Amino acid sequence: MAQDKKLVEQITSMDEDFAKWYTDICMKAELIDYSSIKGMFIYRPYGYAIWENIQRELDNRFKATGHENVAMPMLIPESLLQKEKDHVEGFAPECAWVTYGGNDKLEERYCIRPTSETLFCEHFKNIIHSHRDLPKKYNQWCSVLRWEKTSRPFLRHREFLWQEGHTMHATEEEARQETMQMLGIYADFLENVLAMPVVKGRKTDKEKFNGAEETYTVECMMHDHKALQSGTSHYFGDGFSRAFDITFTGKDNQPHYPHQTSWGVSTRMIGGIIMTHGDNRGLVLPPRIAPIQAMVIPVAQHKEGVLDAAGALLGRLQAMGLRAKMDSSDQSMGWKAAEYEMKGVPLRVEIGPKDMEKGQCCICRRDSGEKVFVPLAELENTVAKLLDEVHEGLYNRAKKNLDDHTRVCHTMEEVKQFMETEGGFAKTMWCGSLECELAMKEQLGVTSRCMPLEQEKVGDVCPVCGKSCDTSILWGVAY
Repeated sequence: MAQDKKLVEQITSMDEDFAKWYTDICMKAELIDYSSIKGMFIYRPYGYAIWENIQRELDNRFKATGHENVAMPMLIPESLLQKEKDHVEGFAPECAWVTYGGNDKLEERYCIRPTSETLFCEHFKNIIHSHRDLPKKYNQWCSVLRWEKTSRPFLRHREFLWQEGHTMHATEEEARQETMQMLGIYADFLENVLAMPVVKGRKTDKEKFNGAEETYTVECMMHDHKALQSGTSHYFGDGFSRAFDITFTGKDNQPHYPHQTSWGVSTRMIGGIIMTHGDNRGLVLPPRIAPIQAMVIPVAQHKEGVLDAAGALLGRLQAMGLRAKMDSSDQSMGWKAAEYEMKGVPLRVEIGPKDMEKGQCCICRRDSGEKVFVPLAELENTVAKLLDEVHEGLYNRAKKNLDDHTRVCHTMEEVKQFMETEGGFAKTMWCGSLECELAMKEQLGVTSRCMPLEQEKVGDVCPVCGKSCDTSILWGVAY
């Protein structure tokens, strides 16, 4: 048991050092590993399985709303990237370039894609000619490369996995509807699959995506009260269409520029799961995304009939459609309990000789540690109920954290005191000026998170300049 206890003690307490706690979980739950190239990580099978489940769930939602998957090249000619001025200027510091093909120097540099707007625009120009060709609603699952100066598992990689949706529409109204529809899909997924409550809002012009007219975001709050931008949806208007000369013949037989959107989420969602739900025993996974939803553990498995009884439970759980496994290794019971706590498995289903005599099994919840003894005849109903309860419990705990650490502030001094004592989202009014936004960052160290879609008049004046205003905004420290 001393060895079992040591496994848990290897995790730094989040209260002692949140950053180290986070890294400990990433490594000890076997989610990720470092490679020989700074900022490029190895997704281990358990971590990649979480991403696969995210991908599967979101892909179904995308296809249900008429989107199709495509695959674009990973290299972008420099001349193509230069076509949209604001876009290229925003990404220039993070671009990595290919200058040689084999032993020959290339006539033109190729950028390893940091994002794919320009590639999609080049393609759209070739295939969009008439209003009958619209809308085009594409998505791709891929990796992108951004030469970040600092890196952190899942949160900031040089190369990371994501999806990027790119759509073209005949009218501004259709494109705006698409932008908000995709924001809603992200919010629904985060709350109803990942159990992460969100604030939906619009980014300021300073914080919007390079080349976009408007950027919308879903912001989540982590255990340490910092913000995580968990997904964005952008309305581009016809700016890229004009830059790339993409036109279509409308119903009026006149040429028009289509309106464009882009939207995406990445593997930073996994970092969000860790920092929203994890505890000092390790990872805590929402059941609807967990690679293993229930782990069956035979107790005293050397005794007659125990392995068969555990195998029967496993078969019943898998027949329910659950992602269930059984650990019949020769590791001790204490080791197994610590291992699956570390890996955040929502339910452990245990059965031993005494349970068999009583016609029951023991189910342990990862989120609360609660143990319940369940008659074998009630296994399926109880497991389904417990998985839903675990999801709701995780969501409610995270929602309480968000609510408890969102504070209305009327002055810069109030924002300063709130950030220094508690941290979280400071909600103020804002006049809309860049000068006031920069002052909040320079003087208080906070950035604008979003202007919530659900606007609330929490005061009368901007806390920086004192001007009367009607827009509420959230400020915070972000990952």
